[in-house]
Amino acid sequence: MEKNLKNILVVSFGFLLLFTAYGGLQSLQSSLHSQQGLGVASLSVVYGALILSSMFLPPILIKKFGCKWTIVGSMCCYITFSLGNFYASWYTLIPTSLILGLGGAPLWSAKCTYLTIAGNAYAQKAGKIGKDVINQYFGIFFLIFQSSGVWGNLISSLVFDQSPSREISEADLACCGAYDCMKNPDENYSGGSNGTNDTVVYTLLGIYTGSGVLAVFLVAVLLDQITANKEESKEEKTPSFWSTFLATFRHLKDVRQCLLIPLTMYSGFEQGFLAGDYTKSYVTCALGIKFVGYVMICFSATNSLCSVLFGKISQFTGRKALFVLAAMIHLACIITLLLWKPRKEYLAVFFIIPALWGVSDAVWQTQTNALYGVLFEKHKEAAFANYRLWESLGFVIAFGCSTFLQVYIKLYIVLAVLVVAVVLYGIVEYLESKTSNTTNNEPTKFPKDLQATNM
Repeated sequence: MEKNLKNILVVSFGFLLLFTAYGGLQSLQSSLHSQQGLGVASLSVVYGALILSSMFLPPILIKKFGCKWTIVGSMCCYITFSLGNFYASWYTLIPTSLILGLGGAPLWSAKCTYLTIAGNAYAQKAGKIGKDVINQYFGIFFLIFQSSGVWGNLISSLVFDQSPSREISEADLACCGAYDCMKNPDENYSGGSNGTNDTVVYTLLGIYTGSGVLAVFLVAVLLDQITANKEESKEEKTPSFWSTFLATFRHLKDVRQCLLIPLTMYSGFEQGFLAGDYTKSYVTCALGIKFVGYVMICFSATNSLCSVLFGKISQFTGRKALFVLAAMIHLACIITLLLWKPRKEYLAVFFIIPALWGVSDAVWQTQTNALYGVLFEKHKEAAFANYRLWESLGFVIAFGCSTFLQVYIKLYIVLAVLVVAVVLYGIVEYLESKTSNTTNNEPTKFPKDLQATNM
């Protein structure tokens, strides 16, 4: 257990350092590079490239280099994005966003595969239930990982405190919220596009770049390589490029994977809305860019704490209760955002909404990841590649719509996807309960029979 825990902590703290940088930059893109929609366009490219990457890169790289070195190489791709922000233009941000996106799917697939293999290995040795250990490992990971938003956003707010504050008029406030005026909230400010100077921005980017480099060093030096069961490894042959390329799509033959697509996409929709639209049309518009970090800290803090909490209590409550809780909280938040007109007098509301949003997101992250690991144990790489594929598509749509749809329309879209996702998830649970009953009667032969029917 001690060796396993050490490896889980190394992966977790590596991601913490890496996403302290990327998470902070993502929250600021729509406000920091708002001219001609450069910020949200770069994020759309990130997740568009992530879709392409999800189709073929994860299985190839994990088979070729193993989980550890796939993680290390992919982390280097994230560092290029920080470097591209030093001179933000269409010729620097877009290429570095493309590189980041290509490294994103292998990074997350390798991480999920690593945690799943480690969890199953320890469960076999300790005589525990595999899915319970996997839930705990993902809970530990997301407890540490989600706190990256706290540190990344805290750093950005403390740095931007060195910049002059901008005056916000009543005319500016009239264009904030769900019925926004479809314009840059800072375009009338005389001190620059965001009221920040180059020195402050370069200081922030230098801190973020250093954090990414430290993450690569930590994982490369301290993480142990891990492999699946030796007997299974001997039987497996290295797949051809074409078969690996199609592995993600072959996995769609499993009806459960198809039914989970809206739930997986919703994870991208809701995170994309918070990072791209809430920060710009509510926070930066009504309070100023220096408040973005402080507000997003509330999201990250509740997300981090609830991730480990839900990882623990899911053993007693089950997944279904947690998913229902998350859906109800997000439903309440969406209705509030549709009705509320942001004003500085209601300062507490700016922090309460992302805090509640973080509670629900903790469920979407921990339980959906764990659900994929449990349902698709025999095809982990292809399953987690599908997870990143469909979540990334949700991000692309969320960020892609950011520049030409009003906020209220996007909120209705998010609400519709939420309803569909919850309904189809319920069908997956129903199918899984029927499958579990059959498996209890025929524990050894059932997987082969199932594979035969799927081919």
